[in-house]
Order: sequence, then C-alpha cells, then structure tokens
Amino acid sequence: MSTEHQVINDIKVNNKFYDFIDQEVCDGLDISATEFFQSLSNILANHQDENKRLLEKRSELQSKINDWHRNNKRIDQKKYKSFLEEIGYITSNPGEFNIDVEEVDDEISQVSGPQLVVPITNQRFVLNAVNARWGSLFDCLYGTNVIPNRGSMTTSFAHNLQRVNRTAELACEFLDEIAPLKGASYRQITSQVKYSGALIFNLDDGELATLIDPDQYIGLTESGNILLKNNNLHLEIVCDQERSLHKSGIFDVILESAVTTIVDFEDSAATVSDEEKIHGYRNYLGLMKRDLNSTFTKNGHTISRSLNKDKKYIDTNGEEHTLPGTSLTLVRNVGIHMRTRMVRNLDNSSIPEGILDAMVTSLIALHDLKLKINSKKGSVYIVKPKLHGPDEVKFTIDLFESVENALSIKKNTLKIGIMDEERRTTLNLKACIYEARSRCIFINTGFLDRTGDEIHTSMMAGVMRCKNLIKEEDWFSAYEENNVSVGLECGLYKKAQIGKGMWAQPDQMREMLDNKMVHLEAGASCSWVPSPTAATLHATHYHRFDVLSQQQKILSKNQKPNQDDLLVIPFLKLADQLPEEKIINEINNNAQSILGYVVRWINHGVGCSKVQDINHVGLMEDRATLRISSQHMANWLHHEICSEEQIIQAFKEMALIVDQQNKHDPNYIPMAPKYDCYAFKASTALVIEGADQANGYTEDILIKYRRKFLEANQIT
Repeated sequence: MSTEHQVINDIKVNNKFYDFIDQEVCDGLDISATEFFQSLSNILANHQDENKRLLEKRSELQSKINDWHRNNKRIDQKKYKSFLEEIGYITSNPGEFNIDVEEVDDEISQVSGPQLVVPITNQRFVLNAVNARWGSLFDCLYGTNVIPNRGSMTTSFAHNLQRVNRTAELACEFLDEIAPLKGASYRQITSQVKYSGALIFNLDDGELATLIDPDQYIGLTESGNILLKNNNLHLEIVCDQERSLHKSGIFDVILESAVTTIVDFEDSAATVSDEEKIHGYRNYLGLMKRDLNSTFTKNGHTISRSLNKDKKYIDTNGEEHTLPGTSLTLVRNVGIHMRTRMVRNLDNSSIPEGILDAMVTSLIALHDLKLKINSKKGSVYIVKPKLHGPDEVKFTIDLFESVENALSIKKNTLKIGIMDEERRTTLNLKACIYEARSRCIFINTGFLDRTGDEIHTSMMAGVMRCKNLIKEEDWFSAYEENNVSVGLECGLYKKAQIGKGMWAQPDQMREMLDNKMVHLEAGASCSWVPSPTAATLHATHYHRFDVLSQQQKILSKNQKPNQDDLLVIPFLKLADQLPEEKIINEINNNAQSILGYVVRWINHGVGCSKVQDINHVGLMEDRATLRISSQHMANWLHHEICSEEQIIQAFKEMALIVDQQNKHDPNYIPMAPKYDCYAFKASTALVIEGADQANGYTEDILIKYRRKFLEANQIT
C-alpha cells in the first residue's frame, strides 16, 4: 500500500483527504472520520456495480443507435421511434402524478428570479455569487453597455454626469413600471415621509404622491431605505438628496437579484488533483459553516470578503424582521461517469466520483442542517448533471437514501435538481421526475450539453448543420417547451424550480435585457446568468413579469409540444450551402473556441472562463460549450466534410490568434510555433477522437492531459 493512503474497510483513502474530513469537516459533528469512511466503503459496495452497469447501458444503447443509422440511411421517423422504444432508449411514461416534495425553501418554491452558477474552486467568485442576493441597479446600468459607452456617455472618466443622469432616468422608468405612483413619476420625488404605515413622497412641485398599490410597501431598512415587494422579490429605494447627482432624490435602487446560486463541482470547475478537489470541498464547507472568506489584492489595495449578513428592516407595524443577505445555495455534484483516485478500491482502481460527492457534500451540509441559515427548511439541495433517463435518476435517488441512512439524516432531506441536458432524459422527462417525485426541486434545460448530446447520439446518421443553426431546428424549440410542459404537468408549480440555460455573453448586457425575457414568457421560474451584474439586470425581468401567473396560463391551456419533434435530427439541409470558404470558417470558429478554453483548463486548471471568440467577443466557456464545438468538428470529420489535415491546420492557425489574445497574461504559455504542448494536443484529440468519446464527453481527454501537465511541471 502507498504511504499516501490508508485502508479503511474495503477502500484506500488519501491521507490528506482523511485529515481534511477528520480535522475540518467532522469538527463539530457527531460522526468521526473513520465512521464516515466506513460508511462510504459500505455505500460503494452497494452502489458501485450499478454505477458501472448504467454506464455500460449507455454504451450499449449508443452502439445500437450507431448500427441502426449505418443500416438506415434514410430515416423513417415512425420506424426510428419504434426502434428507440424497442431498445429501451424511450421508456413508458408513468400515469398521472404530482411531486410530493416537502420542506422546500421559498427561494425555490415561491420566488422566481435569476440563478447564478459559479465554480466552487474560486473563493472570490463564490463569495461574489452568494453575496449577489442584492445588487445595485445604478452600478449595473452605469457600468455596462445597457447605456452605450460612446460620445458624451463614455465611461472614460469617473462620474460622467450625463451617464449618471441617464442611469437615474432608467431606474426611475423601471420604478414607474413595477411600483407606480398615483399621478406622478419617481423623477419628481424629492424625499419620502412615512405616516401611519403609509408611504408618502414629496414631489418637486410641492404635491404628495403615494403608491398605487400600498401593499407593495413593506417597511424601512436599518439605514432608512424604502423596502418594497413586487412579484415576491424585494427592492430598496435609496433616497438621499445630498448624495444624489440626479434631480430626483434617488441615489440608488437595490434589487434582490441572485435568489439562488449553484456552487459547481462539475462543468465550470477543474479538479484533477486531490488538492484541487479538497480545495473545492473546503470552500463548500466554508459556505455551510458560514465562515468562508477571501483576501486578495486589487489595484494595490488588500481587500477582504466574507458572507454578507442578513438585512434587517422595520415593517409598517413597527416590528423588526430580517431578509437573507445571501443566495440560497445549491451544490452541483459531478455526473456518474466521473471517477476519482482520491479514494480507491483495494485493487487501486478509482471509484465513482459522483458517489464520493454525494457523501462528502451531504456530510458538509450537516453543518447547515444544525445552523439552518442556508436552508431555513432544513433541506440539502444537490443538482445532478448528465443523467441519462429514469434508471439513472432512480440510481441517484437510491444513493441519496443510502447517504441519509449513513449520516443519520431524515429521509428526503437530500433534494435533487435534475439537469435535462441529455437526449434520453428529455425523451423520458416525466418518468425521470416520477422517480424523484419526493425529492425533485428543480429541472433545467441545459441546452449546451443537450446540443452536444444531440450531435453525438446521431453521429453516424449524417452531417449536422453549422453550429449556430442547430438551435433553429424543431428539436430545440420542442425541447425547451417540453421541459416546462412536463414540469408543470408533474406538479412543479409552486413546489420546484423550472429553469433555463445560461446567457453566455457576460459583456453584452443590453442584448441580455433585450432577449432573456423569453425565458420567463416560456414559464421558467429561474434562468442562469454569468455574473452578479447580470443577475441584478436580469432581476428586472422578474419584476416586470409574473412567472407564476404565466405558469398558471400554461397549465390552463394544457397544450403539449409534439414529442415527435424531439426526434428530428438537425441534419445539414439542401439549402445550406457549404462552399470551401464556409467550411474553413466553421472549423476555424470551432477550433478557436476549443483552444481558448482548453489552454486555460490544461495549464491553469480553470474550468470556466470568459474566452474571446474568433471575432474577439468574450463568451463564457465551460465543458458544455467545449462538448458542442468538439462534437461538431468530429461529426464533419467523420462524414468527410473536412479532412484531418484541415482540422490540424485550423488548430495551428487559431493557436496564433489565441496566443495573441492572451499575450498580456504573464502566466500564459504560447502554443505556437511548436504546437507540441499538452493544451494543443488535448484540443486536437477532442476532435480527432471525438466520435469515440463516451456520449461526446470531454473529461477523459482533459483530465489525461491536465495530469500530464501537472506531472511535467511537478505540480501536486
């Protein structure tokens, strides 16, 4: 046995990991590290083989689909659907039911709002995200392209008065819309006065104004800010005539923004080494114990951050209340296909990382179950990605029950968020929710991974459309509609979140405001955003639009999308012209996206980052976007739209661009002109070996080359 590990029952545990569990996690809990690992050993004995069987079933189904497409060059949709039913890819739906999940916090069951996703490995980002429960609308308007940064509105100098005034005007327009005054505008107010529980504003013409809906007034904060409530979301109006640079007395509007945050161990994180994984667990422990903090230097100044305190306010009856200062935190574990060497079987083989995540994140959450600060209702919220169909959901539910028994947690405390991001889950979504009916608090359309799986599943069927056109196909709209329709049919209304995917352009906030309302109109009670700023701006959508009312309308119509549309494969169309120039442009675009992301993943262990695309527009990239780009190139390579030589040439040319885009980073390692670094090798492998990667996932190749990089640089 290696001296780096110790044997406990039938497993070998990394000593550093054991010490972390023993000295940090179990401190203050009624369980020892040895007891924990003994329980883990038992759970692995009971669930590890099933984990393996489910992965083998994935491969078996994919093999059958590949063979069917090889033998059926023209697809008859009825025959195709019958074939998928015959092999068990499409399962039978359960009868009518409603989820019966209990002890769910209001942030999930009652409140619609933005949802942040943040890599658990970055303390600073985690704190920023969780603290983004409240955000300054003035800051977000002033500092983004919502107000064009040109001419007299430039931000090139501080406190541009014209830009400040435009910011205030937009804020007043927003207030006029969501909390209107009788016969007046917020532009006219000079101060506010409170009489006998009513809110009365003084206007610049000497008149008085009150709210059209006086029930929107909740009270005053400790600092005297006006607290309103609209669509179950709170906002503060900061009236300060002395500090305000606008003719109104409004200095700022503080919006309840990121109501929930997912801290992520999966696609946005890169935890290859034991130390990286322990670091992620330690950050999550800090959240659950409420002592997470970060100290860093910015512009020569040392800055310390910690979790925000709750907000206090006095209601209209003079009674004191509190509002959460931080987001309700959910944790995303890894998928069942991931493995870890931090804990091993006695034969030194790796164990399923998803089983370890379930045990460790639940153990850590025991601290909050005692404090009841994150979850006031005493629940633990675990988002589970990349599940393929109801059997895998059932496996996860069985695992959760085993974890609860091992840790003496009440049954159904561990709740599940189901990522609807794999084709087999979409086609069987109702059956998936049924398996999780007593634990399901979340379904979400992860269209990025879903697109990657769409391409990979039908890899042998034919040539896919250009990447940006795949979303225009019938399957995509059917997929988005199906998620909401099935969710409401299964009783998620006022019980669980129905979510939509990420806005991937963090600098394009004007465009986000123009486009992301569509998620609310579709009936989504939460939608992903890439930053605290985006969360505050997106919150304005939820103030303007009542999602719960929209869900009621959808329920009353009882219109269900055509399930058969989900099976329409996004093939290249006859009308899609593919001259050589367009082919080159498409593979260049994909290659640049892959390189820009992979070089940071391999060299720096960064799992999610803003990467400039080929047109130098910053896009949020993670393993889901990588999956799309690599699978799309693999599809074109397989069907000989382009050659391997063209692929390699594209990567070499795009490496020059990526090197140039990163030239100001002193830690960046150029890929050109040798093209022999691990990042470049990983990028090309993702495409050339893409058709053979299980479900088109990227982790195996990324981890392989990240480990090579760490070993070559003697980084533990």
